[in-house]
Amino acid sequence: MSLLKDKVAIVTGAGSGIGRAVAEAYAKEGAKVVVSDISEKGANETVEAIKKAGGDAFFFKADASSAEENKKLVEAAVEKYGRLDLACNNAGIGGPAAPAGEYDIEGWDKVINLNLNGVFYGCRYQLEQMEKNGGGSIVNMASIHGTVAAPNNSAYTAAKHGVVGLTKNIGAEYAQKNIRCNAVGPGYIHTPLLDNNLDEDMMKAVAAKAPMNRLGKPEEVADLVVFLSSDKSSFTTGGYFIADGGYTAV
Repeated sequence: MSLLKDKVAIVTGAGSGIGRAVAEAYAKEGAKVVVSDISEKGANETVEAIKKAGGDAFFFKADASSAEENKKLVEAAVEKYGRLDLACNNAGIGGPAAPAGEYDIEGWDKVINLNLNGVFYGCRYQLEQMEKNGGGSIVNMASIHGTVAAPNNSAYTAAKHGVVGLTKNIGAEYAQKNIRCNAVGPGYIHTPLLDNNLDEDMMKAVAAKAPMNRLGKPEEVADLVVFLSSDKSSFTTGGYFIADGGYTAV
């Protein structure tokens, strides 16, 4: 419980799945965590779990697709804890499934607004505050679809490719300001997002696409996020790190 001792962190989409695992992992390593989500129930459960384990956290409701609410989220973190050292921009959605030539325009806008614009909005205000602090580390949640296609979901693919590009730009722009920015690309992870969209046979089929022949665990992604957030990765910025059981290797 020392890698992130006394650091202050924001995690978006922290009410379930990977976001919850990241928030809990941050707290386990000593960080004070601002748990953000649009789901009050899920986020409060995350906060409760952190506090039960002896950690420090509070919930701030924010829509990650809103620039103004991202700004308020950062302000809430600073008001509560006095600074901001870490952020994991994790909030995202899958979106509708259709070929690009048939893709619903409203669905496209919704996916891009949260999965890409929302990550930029988060970074925009996090970076501003981290400069005041004299440093920090941001981890943006991309996907394996930041490098390979997600057939029938062009919006998701485009957004996640955009997150990777944004991350590289920030890494280059802030490298001499003691602020690092990296992206993580999970493969198929066993989260509510999959549970709510796939039946058991589909789940097995997705798992079989990776050489490890299984779904990943949220905690496995969270461990990578913690590493990239900590001083253990002090010479690492602008990177894109895949955790996919070998999915993109073949």
